[in-house]
Amino acid sequence: MNFKKHLRDGLIDNNPVLIQLLGMCSTLAISTSLFNGIGMGVSVTVILICSNVVISLLRKFIPAKIRIAGYIVVIAGFVTVVDLLLQAYLPALSASLGVFIPLIVVNCIILARAEAFASKHSVAASALDGLTQGIGYTAVLIVISVVRELLGNGTFGGGILGPDGAGIRIIPEGYPALLIILPFGGFITLGLLIALIQRLSRRSAEKAETEEAA
Repeated sequence: MNFKKHLRDGLIDNNPVLIQLLGMCSTLAISTSLFNGIGMGVSVTVILICSNVVISLLRKFIPAKIRIAGYIVVIAGFVTVVDLLLQAYLPALSASLGVFIPLIVVNCIILARAEAFASKHSVAASALDGLTQGIGYTAVLIVISVVRELLGNGTFGGGILGPDGAGIRIIPEGYPALLIILPFGGFITLGLLIALIQRLSRRSAEKAETEEAA
């Protein structure tokens, strides 16, 4: 196992949001503050790792005809655990994320990694895949959340920093573009980020081709 390769794959080359375009609903819906972004990202990462490990352990015992149903049962078990833990220890985060925590059960990122990777590889490799894909998902959520919170609300670290968790005000009140906090702003921010990653990837590929030709 090559950790650096897996990490680059999760962050850039095969990022679940920017490249695979999975998990769009939660990405656009909850990425309005740093608190939400970190909370959802960590939750999905934990569930990814745990479900990948269990599915890898059971891959030879789950009949092919019911494998998707089997995967959902495994994922639902871990989603329930995470949901209950958030309600018990981080009720503010649980209330903020709302229905999007239970909806992780059908998050395409987790089902895709279960089908494409965990069902075909060892436990250690599956755990590493869950970790790196989760890191990639969390990184994108944090970037989008920071941009939308800053431009739409004028603050940084909402839910974590500042008085009463209101965030540190960077832009004076009255100046932020509230439209960025709305779904439209989520689409625009995500689209620009995808375009940036595509541009950087193309430039990297062109540079590699030039070096090979030389």
